[in-house]
Amino acid sequence: MSSSGRRRSVLVVTVVHHPLDARIRFREIAALLDAGWQVTYAAPLRGYGLADDAVRLGSDLTLVDLPRALGRRRLAALRAVRSLLSRRGREHDLVLLHDPELLAALPGLRLPPVVWDVHEDTAAATSLKPWLPRPLRRVVASSVTAAERLAERHTHLILAEDLYQQRFRRPHVVVANTVTVPDTVSAAGSASGPARVLYIGHLTRARGVEVMVAAAQRLADDGERIELHLVGHADATSGSMLEQAQRDGLLRWHGFVPSDQAKAMLDGALAGLSLLRDEPNYQVSMPTKVVEYMAYGVPVVTTPLPLAADLVRGTDSGVVVPFDDPGAVADAVLALRDDPARRNRLGANGHRAARERFDWRSQSTAFVREMERVAGG
Repeated sequence: MSSSGRRRSVLVVTVVHHPLDARIRFREIAALLDAGWQVTYAAPLRGYGLADDAVRLGSDLTLVDLPRALGRRRLAALRAVRSLLSRRGREHDLVLLHDPELLAALPGLRLPPVVWDVHEDTAAATSLKPWLPRPLRRVVASSVTAAERLAERHTHLILAEDLYQQRFRRPHVVVANTVTVPDTVSAAGSASGPARVLYIGHLTRARGVEVMVAAAQRLADDGERIELHLVGHADATSGSMLEQAQRDGLLRWHGFVPSDQAKAMLDGALAGLSLLRDEPNYQVSMPTKVVEYMAYGVPVVTTPLPLAADLVRGTDSGVVVPFDDPGAVADAVLALRDDPARRNRLGANGHRAARERFDWRSQSTAFVREMERVAGG
């Protein structure tokens, strides 16, 4: 509520993220709805094959379908967002943007306060865009850096990582990618049937798809009954690779699964994989999946990216393996299977650390408070 007793309203916009993105839909929007806000959520519903009922939560959430920005096909989405902001932006107390390209839709429009939720190191992430010609990536990264400085002058920022502060001149509120931590969890590896190992998240080569397929092949060659379950969207190259691996019986690829269903699959799992490669964008980010695995008492197997490795080692909640080493991944999984006392210790340590440090229930208060501050400014 505003100081006048009128309910706050916000227009939340993305053309890149899945409409059921955990941070956007299940954490931030849910927190605003719980706080009594009215939310208009503009996202690529049809672009991801979703009906309204799959996204809606109560009468206070209004949905608007937008084109999906995919690869080089982004202009139509940008035009649609600019038209939406021009027509309906001022109906709201606040506009919350989740994609950096949406900043280009703002110039010349009369709008309420605009918040940009900075999910990633946008300039560093250009190295991960296969649709962007390699000779242009450095130029685009420099342009992105300049655009970020301009955005800092004209919009409000919230950051998903503390290290993102280094890219900006002023301090900004950090709303970390945490999860709602259950009070109790099953013991690691206690699920019935074959031991289950999970990966939850977007699937690309940079995020370790090739390594996971190769590790699954090694386990199969050794006759091990360990099921590898991959949950999430995949780009075209990775999708083809995963379809073939699934036909070969090496793994199960579930595609995108809503957050609550994906987390249910973690219950009693043997291990959770986070095998991101050594890329600049990942050097300054904590993979959300690492925190999710810890929250559900699942031992983490991660590559030695600084934030993930420091967390896993510091909390004794998993295993750190070298980059691009499927043999080390397979060995780590087998070691966890064969040592129940160790995997139970790692899982319990992770759950305890997540409950103390990474529970969204504490982060959500800071997020809603910042939205109230900006809207009332």
